[in-house]
Amino acid sequence: SDLPVWSAAAVAGIVSAPDGLAARVERTAPLSFRLGERGSPAAAILRAIRPHQWAKNVLIFIPLLSSHRVFDVPAIFTDALVFVAFCLCASAVYLVNDLLDLRSDRAHAKKRERPVASGDLSIRAAAIASLFFLAAAFLVAFSISLPVVAVLAVYFIVTLAYSIWLKQVAMLDIIVLAALYTLRIIAGFVAVAVPLSFWLLAFSLFIFVSLAFMKRCSELYNLRRNAVERVQGRGYVAADYEQLASLGSASGYISILILALYMNSAEVVKLYDRPEILWGVCPIVLYWVSRAWLLAHRGQMDEDPIVFALRDRVSYVCAALCAACAVAATVI
Repeated sequence: SDLPVWSAAAVAGIVSAPDGLAARVERTAPLSFRLGERGSPAAAILRAIRPHQWAKNVLIFIPLLSSHRVFDVPAIFTDALVFVAFCLCASAVYLVNDLLDLRSDRAHAKKRERPVASGDLSIRAAAIASLFFLAAAFLVAFSISLPVVAVLAVYFIVTLAYSIWLKQVAMLDIIVLAALYTLRIIAGFVAVAVPLSFWLLAFSLFIFVSLAFMKRCSELYNLRRNAVERVQGRGYVAADYEQLASLGSASGYISILILALYMNSAEVVKLYDRPEILWGVCPIVLYWVSRAWLLAHRGQMDEDPIVFALRDRVSYVCAALCAACAVAATVI
């Protein structure tokens, strides 16, 4: 659409344009300058699909662990395929989200560096890549079972609805985010034909509601620090920080209460020889949740708590201690 302007101009200047457009401009008017030349499209796509976020799909393996089927090779292989399907689907949605959020991402201090927002990846290439990843995700899901396809379809539809509209609705976006994490766990149950666990689903819902509130609080903290009043494309203002923090902390502590009640359930007695050892998990999780909220209050939390946990040594220590308690309760 700029070519008619350049045809009437003495010189032309282009920014973050592909080589094909640059050649057309040079045939229209003398090219005065060219800024922000694009690098490798493959490298830009690799950044855009956010492989570091795939770690969230490890939740798919939790039902396998909770049912003590860690040595069931066919089940592990099936869960691995489900993991691949969800990673591909998530990457497709990330690309769609970047296309839908171009305006708000370009106004964001960090998100403006994303490949599509910065111009490193063209809109057309992002659209084509998203369709490719989505098709690949459902092909993998079809190779597993129709129930897995159904869960993946629900995940994609809800995620797309979140990207288009739901993320703009205050509070509802929190519930939807937590539900998307819980859907990953449900996919793990469906994949290996394990009955759904009320305790695990209840715990996951409340802990991920807490983390979703933490994510919003971190964003609002950064707004306050930059003297900005409203989150663009979201339903929150900076003054909501204290209310969201109180709701998120309460949700995190409720998840620990559910975990404590689970320790006395009939399921634990069936699965563990020494269930009393599992009580060690409660103070560990209590410490982790409390510390995470303290860091968020201080502004030291990454805007995505899951990414923070993946980079945090203390989180790894807590996870190892919880695993040690589970193993001890099983074999001692």
